[in-house]
Amino acid sequence: MDRNNSRRQLAAMKQSLFDQGHLDEQFIQLEELQDDANPNFVEEIVTLYYRDSSRLISSLEQTLERSPLDFNKLDTIMHQFKGSSSSIGAKKVKAESTLIREYCRTGNAEGCRKSFQQMKREYAALRKRLETYFQLARQAGPLDRACRPK
Repeated sequence: MDRNNSRRQLAAMKQSLFDQGHLDEQFIQLEELQDDANPNFVEEIVTLYYRDSSRLISSLEQTLERSPLDFNKLDTIMHQFKGSSSSIGAKKVKAESTLIREYCRTGNAEGCRKSFQQMKREYAALRKRLETYFQLARQAGPLDRACRPK
């Protein structure tokens, strides 16, 4: 596949991530920080996000298994997870995190558990799509600048 075709495919893939609501403007802002000195900046940030968030998800799972459910502890962990997700532009993951926090505030354990499962699905889907995106980005080579989706 030639470089121009790879770049077109990469742009289409990024556009679909935005169109389907997986990413928001924060992802573009990260891309704007990427330069020749650090051409893999966004991929490195996302890799750190997934490494750190795996630990948070494990803590969330442990907290959700306890009875009675400690809503304050769950909300504290979710606050951190939501902030991390927001920092990379993980729009759907952030939305589910917000919902879980609302369920914590109202003491809805079942809502917390159901939303957590949905959040994990969104998290895994985004991870898979971003892995493919970054693989294609490495093949396409560095772009001149970040471009905003339409």
